[in-house]
Amino acid sequence: MGGNCNYDELNFIHQQMQIGDTWRIFRIMAEFVESFESMSHYKMLVTVFGSARTKPEELYYQEAEKLGRMLVENKYGVLTGGGGGIMEAANKGAFEAKGVSIGLNIDLPHEQHPNPYQTLDLSFRYFFIRKVCFLKYAVGAVIFPGGFGTLDELSESLTLVQTKKINRIPIVLVGKKFWKPMLNWIDEYLLANNLISEPDKELYHLVDSAEEAVNYIVKCHQFGIQNTVIYEN
Repeated sequence: MGGNCNYDELNFIHQQMQIGDTWRIFRIMAEFVESFESMSHYKMLVTVFGSARTKPEELYYQEAEKLGRMLVENKYGVLTGGGGGIMEAANKGAFEAKGVSIGLNIDLPHEQHPNPYQTLDLSFRYFFIRKVCFLKYAVGAVIFPGGFGTLDELSESLTLVQTKKINRIPIVLVGKKFWKPMLNWIDEYLLANNLISEPDKELYHLVDSAEEAVNYIVKCHQFGIQNTVIYEN
């Protein structure tokens, strides 16, 4: 009888999990709808990725702040993860230049606290919905030095362009000293072992300053601008 009781309990728990998953779908849908409706009014957004731990006195914070300002001066808006560090710096530059400064905040137990330099502040429960919004409305992406999250965002951006799931946009890496070892590894191991193709190396552009990054994006857009969405017939 004890065995039957345990089976019944497990079956009940499984049923409750299924019910929870069903309701979770509606919560996911609601988050997609809310974020899409809020962001559909904005064009010419450049997404900026980078570490939340970068301090204001550090070079890359200062370059990210300069980047945000220069993007606004060139008629772009800034889109970040809404937290501190590089995200705060880029939002700050755009905000103080009186431009569009959007933050896509994520609910985390630590590190993520919304910065005060946002003209639109959205909050996400699910990482994957937030990641869709980072690129769905972007006409370019700039990646500063960062940790696992930044590497994930860079890798996903490159993969989506490589596999033609999104239109090609300029993807700019800022910080030659930081990124060069990884790019060398890509050449020596990925390319050398036919894990990527030679044209894949053209998907990203390495610079050392905010000014170079903005100039490259503007140059890429001189004959027209497209966002990432590929509309299917």
